[in-house]
Amino acid sequence: MIINIFTAFVVFSAYTLIFGYRKAFTVATFEGITVGGYNYKTVLVISQVLGYMLAKFYGVQYIAELKRAIRSKLILSLTGIAWLSWLGFALTPVPYNAIFLFVNGFPLGLLWGIVFSYVEGRQGTDFIGAALAVSFIFASGFARSAGGWIMLALGLSEFWVPFFTGLLFALPLVFLVHLMEKIPLPDQDDILQRTERRPMDRQQRHLFSAKFLPGLATCLLIYTFATIFRDIRDNFGAEMWKEMGFYNQPIIFSQTEVPITLIVLASIGSMVFIKNNYRALILVHGFVALGFLLAGISTICFLFQQVSPFIWMLLTGLGLYMVYIPFNAIFFERIIATFKHTGNVGFLIYLADTFGYVGSVGILFAKEILKIKLSWVSFFSNSVLALSALGLLLTMFSAYYFRIKYRKNENFNEVHT
Repeated sequence: MIINIFTAFVVFSAYTLIFGYRKAFTVATFEGITVGGYNYKTVLVISQVLGYMLAKFYGVQYIAELKRAIRSKLILSLTGIAWLSWLGFALTPVPYNAIFLFVNGFPLGLLWGIVFSYVEGRQGTDFIGAALAVSFIFASGFARSAGGWIMLALGLSEFWVPFFTGLLFALPLVFLVHLMEKIPLPDQDDILQRTERRPMDRQQRHLFSAKFLPGLATCLLIYTFATIFRDIRDNFGAEMWKEMGFYNQPIIFSQTEVPITLIVLASIGSMVFIKNNYRALILVHGFVALGFLLAGISTICFLFQQVSPFIWMLLTGLGLYMVYIPFNAIFFERIIATFKHTGNVGFLIYLADTFGYVGSVGILFAKEILKIKLSWVSFFSNSVLALSALGLLLTMFSAYYFRIKYRKNENFNEVHT
């Protein structure tokens, strides 16, 4: 248990700092700046997400085939590139500096799979993975609060905030990566309970996808929806708070994200006590369904002025992360363990992220190119209602599919023993 707590603390802290290299700029609104008639911040977000999205395409193969020996060097090298991109962003005039958001997004898009490779395939992975996954809930608010504090305390331009935030995080990150290398490998009990994790070549990836195609396709669709609206809330949270009357309050990001972090961590982390992989897989479907319900009901209450903007942002964030986090922590982990299929979680996470970020980029393009004039609050709240209803139906189908698949697998094993 001590090893699990140590591992959870180290990976949580490391990814919190890594995420800061991506999200610190979102505290700025870049108000009044347009590029070719388009909102400048939206252009920046699209540029960064495009880099992140292409990294997910590349990562389906790269992370699936990743070898352990080079992980720490990769983390520091990729983060270093992301940090230096913010220097280029600050020094290059608008609109040409937008290209540095793409340069920033690509290396950061590979880091989740590298960090998760330190924790998968263990009996404690549910707890450790939950701690790692909730790091970007906490980190999103932490990075924006840190960036906002630096901007106000040092009187920095919005363009310099991300670089100096990265400077603040650099030395602690180097130390944490050193600690990650001290994490022990899964032992024999872990392998017996959760299946051995190995690199997957192209043929193995195709066989796995074909075996679970209907269920995986449904999961990818659920995750795509969750990614779209988590990204909108993350990237344009500052605009939504401003529309609702909250000005120059960088601490508000942490005030909403810290409770969400603790609730999701406690809920998902507690699944470490469920040894039966199939039961845990079905239970996590229930957790996802509850997240959709919470996001939808809280939005209805907000639209009818039954809850405050603060409570609405808190509850919709909690609901969306209850959907989003399991796919990055335990959902695919438990699928591999339930069906005893040799492979690794990185392949499945990057496959899901590929579709998720395609959807996220598509929504951003549609809002700008089609000149949708809804405010971010209206656009987000109306969209979440549709997302919640459809997501609930998809989650029910996914649970039914994996239930049938498990029963067939059990019957097959009984016949051949």
